[in-house]
Amino acid sequence: MAWKQLKALTRPYWRRRPNETDLSIELKCGAVIALRGADNYDNLRGEGLDFVVMDEVADMHPQAWTEVIRPMLSDRMGKALFIGTPKGMGFFYDLWQEARLKLDWAAFQFTTEDGGNVSREEIQSSAADLDEKTFRQEYQGSFENMATGAIYYAFNRALNIAPQGFLYSNQLCWTLDFNVDPMCSLIVQIEESGTRAEALMGRRGATVRVLGEICLPDSNIREVCAEFARRAGPWAEQRGQIRVNVYGDAAGNARTHAGASDWELVREYFRNDRRFVFNFKVPSADPPVKDRVTAVNSMLCNSLGEARLFVDPKCRELVRDFEQVSWKPDASGNLTASMDKRDPRRTHVSDALGYLIHREFPVRQRGGPQSEVLL
Repeated sequence: MAWKQLKALTRPYWRRRPNETDLSIELKCGAVIALRGADNYDNLRGEGLDFVVMDEVADMHPQAWTEVIRPMLSDRMGKALFIGTPKGMGFFYDLWQEARLKLDWAAFQFTTEDGGNVSREEIQSSAADLDEKTFRQEYQGSFENMATGAIYYAFNRALNIAPQGFLYSNQLCWTLDFNVDPMCSLIVQIEESGTRAEALMGRRGATVRVLGEICLPDSNIREVCAEFARRAGPWAEQRGQIRVNVYGDAAGNARTHAGASDWELVREYFRNDRRFVFNFKVPSADPPVKDRVTAVNSMLCNSLGEARLFVDPKCRELVRDFEQVSWKPDASGNLTASMDKRDPRRTHVSDALGYLIHREFPVRQRGGPQSEVLL
């Protein structure tokens, strides 16, 4: 259908008859228009492109754009138009969000009714047949998290994303997940704002601010330590020395690297770096996954509608985790208490955050007046 429509639109400008095998049309001006599929995207490699239109982008493999099509445009400073119907919060969603933030990109969103090709009666009829999420996705151009069992349900971009800057008055924290590909960690600050009354009742008034993420593909502990030192070094040098609370996976205590554990390797890397004074707050065992997740959700937004966890927009992998990580279904489709890890990029950076949140803000806090708090 697309090939027939393309021929009809370009017929007045043909230089010669279209190539029915190659699906290409040479125009009188010397330009060539061609239809290509993105299933075997490696086969698209070739000469540079001036303009490309990608339809049904949500069904494309991300590498078709990043590794093949974009480099072909770069040779000629070409442009691209992405078209599609939302399908969850995957590649197309990421592109759309990026386009809203970059000055040289533009993002547009239209409903089926805006298109004018489907009657209002048909749209209303479909609304009666579809669940709310599916209708919003298919007819209103809305990006919906269609995965069942979304884990970080309390996350809201409008509420939890805001630019964050380093403040010397706040505690500096570093929290790590020791996955290899990617190896992830977060640079965080905790801003204490509690009152004496809250402390007496066993409540901690504080805000968590995620300043930056370190997500290194196919990496190792030495590289992630070097990247932390590069980012935090200027803050330490400004004061001469800075204290850092360190959190992370208790499994890193196991000896796996030539007799040294992951945490021992971190200590060894910074042994002679006087800019940092580390306070390791790593438990002997990790908390249950659901306890950790509940603690994070409570900080994202509690039952009173209060957000106490804010993330810098540059932390893209953490935001993707918040929006895409879900519980793993069993063979019968029932949700389990395990995270779905079929996407190797997901869960690791949010795991790192969860270790810190659960250690500092566990949901099951001791309530009632605290005798050790002095007025």
